[in-house]
Amino acid sequence: MIDTAGTGLVGIVVLFALLLAGARIGTALGLVGLGGLVLILGPEAALIKGGVVVVDTLTRYELGTLPLFLFMAHIFFSVDASRDLFDAAAKLVGHRRGGLAYASIAGCGGFGAINGSSLATTATVGLVAYPEMKRRGYDDRLSTATIAAGGTLGQMIPPSGALIVFGIIAEQSIGRLFTAAIIPGITQALIYAVVVFVLVRLRPQLAPPGERAEWKDRWRALGRIWQIAALVLLVIGGIALGWFSPPEAAAIGASGALLIAALRRKLTRENLFNAFHETLRTTGLIYLIVIGALIFSAFVGVTGLAEAAGNLVEGMGTGTFVTLLLVALLLLILGTVLDGLALMLLMTPILLPIVEGTGMTAIWFGIFLVRAMEVGFLTPPLGINLYVMQGVAKDISISSIFRGVLPFLAGDFFHLVLIVLFPAMVLWLPQMLGT
Repeated sequence: MIDTAGTGLVGIVVLFALLLAGARIGTALGLVGLGGLVLILGPEAALIKGGVVVVDTLTRYELGTLPLFLFMAHIFFSVDASRDLFDAAAKLVGHRRGGLAYASIAGCGGFGAINGSSLATTATVGLVAYPEMKRRGYDDRLSTATIAAGGTLGQMIPPSGALIVFGIIAEQSIGRLFTAAIIPGITQALIYAVVVFVLVRLRPQLAPPGERAEWKDRWRALGRIWQIAALVLLVIGGIALGWFSPPEAAAIGASGALLIAALRRKLTRENLFNAFHETLRTTGLIYLIVIGALIFSAFVGVTGLAEAAGNLVEGMGTGTFVTLLLVALLLLILGTVLDGLALMLLMTPILLPIVEGTGMTAIWFGIFLVRAMEVGFLTPPLGINLYVMQGVAKDISISSIFRGVLPFLAGDFFHLVLIVLFPAMVLWLPQMLGT
């Protein structure tokens, strides 16, 4: 008789080996999951189970949310949204000491709200903000670290691709996840701003003050982003207030982005073709990953591994706080060697039952998991945002970027502890709005 829990552990080890060897995430998850199902259920039952997962996934109404939000983001790429958002923030606060660092965080938050990707936010805002900060005499370590840290806001601030994927995997409401992410996203940005404030007060030479922009220039800069800001507020606010579902909000966002591009006379055939091409390419890749993850999740469920892990943790007699800290520590350790999406897809079926056993909800765990993923993006030596930032700032060594990001990592750890100690940061807004 096959030891199902042991088979589950072997499957996870094999999956780790494949991922570390460079295998595609979706392919590795699907092959290991299907292979494990064959061992436990037999070939015919495994193929039927895999087929049901594929059909059920591709026919989900909420899955249409992802390509529409991706299309909105790619349309905004074509209208230089990142440049306009950073320029507006720089005009408002750039004259203050550290003002361009604050502007970078604000620009990352704004662009993250229309993009949903940490890597894209870091790269795009970095191309705009870093040269300006260097020209103004900002310390290189502060500049690169601020943009790399701010880029992680792309995963948290709705609409977030990571939260959409988690909602599908964990079968949770995407609207509730988006609403739950609003307060953690805002507090995360505020903590980054506090880190900058403390650094420039302790060492003023890191960020010299700049020239104060005239109000006519500020209004002109704000005039270039009001349409984008209004559309983002409509999309996020409409979901939070229950005016429309996430797929409907995504359709409104995509339509609004097309209208804004047309008004700016940038809705060219080339821009439209590139947006469709990139959306289809990225969507296909993510769909493959989601299907593979769901097959792997079915395999983990059949093995009973998640239940065994939950019983083990319960038998240890640790309280809620200690259990959640152990979960966070595990996620942070794995986040240094695994891609963020791989971490989410691998650990959700195992850790979610443990977290729910402490009394926390799946919605809370989704926000907590994404937040831990973001910390992994900034953790040396494998934090991928740091290498993206070095690709933008080619004249800066990776070791300097590593040193510069340490204060922001301290802020991230503090924010994670706050989410554990005060779950209402995540759960209050969805409960109040009834989403």
